[in-house]
Amino acid sequence: MRDRFRAAGLDTPELDARILAQAAFRLDSLGLLGAERDSAPAEGLTRLDGFAERRLAGEPVARILGQKEFYGLPFGLNAATLVPRPDTELLVELALDWLGKRNGARLLDLGTGSGAIPVAILANSPGTTGLATDLSEEALAAARENARRNGVDERLEFRQGSWFSPIEGEQFDLIVSNPPYIETDVIASLMPEVRDFDPLLALDGGPDGLGPYRIIAAQAGEYLVRPGALMVEIGSGQGEAVTRIFADAGFSGVRVEKDLAGLDRVVIAHQL
Repeated sequence: MRDRFRAAGLDTPELDARILAQAAFRLDSLGLLGAERDSAPAEGLTRLDGFAERRLAGEPVARILGQKEFYGLPFGLNAATLVPRPDTELLVELALDWLGKRNGARLLDLGTGSGAIPVAILANSPGTTGLATDLSEEALAAARENARRNGVDERLEFRQGSWFSPIEGEQFDLIVSNPPYIETDVIASLMPEVRDFDPLLALDGGPDGLGPYRIIAAQAGEYLVRPGALMVEIGSGQGEAVTRIFADAGFSGVRVEKDLAGLDRVVIAHQL
């Protein structure tokens, strides 16, 4: 399988082959190494062949396995959720830094998908409670299970609806979001692993990729306490535009945080 993956030009053929073999034969890395000279069970080989065909068709390993680790925690996936990406861990780190010793803070996550962002935050901030919204009930089903799986379900509520629509008269100390930010016309040119397997609803940010930021900026002030903060993930070339959107909406101290690659990744805004 490794050779087939290499011949197909996959980026990480050895790693993909090892992870899929572990899943197919239901072994950990040491178990797989120890079983190399053993006869492979037919059931495992059948699973492995199926996994290999799916990977060669472009399906990401995380989609094949139905789960992905994020911020050191396991997250289940379904067709309505994005695969959590390492880039988004910066948003979690910044949120945790801001929460600091603010015991009893309340968090809002908009467009939660798998629930990776609020679950990771609450798992590392025991005094925080939260609410997460998403337009997709299928995504919320995965998020609820991920909250339960990671032990934060009693502190994290989920509601279905678009952005702030499921919320009435409530306020939060911190609002976070990783909204869709890909320009509509660009989606067709994305890598097949993203274009063909990630949900369009979680990718398409409108003609200029900035539509969701305008909605969040226009409404977030109503739901933030004073002082409160708002943090959103952005595309690598959107720092200046998103900063301007939030500054024009009346937020203070708007700034861009860069990821480890030096790319714009998160915009932070404050309501004083």
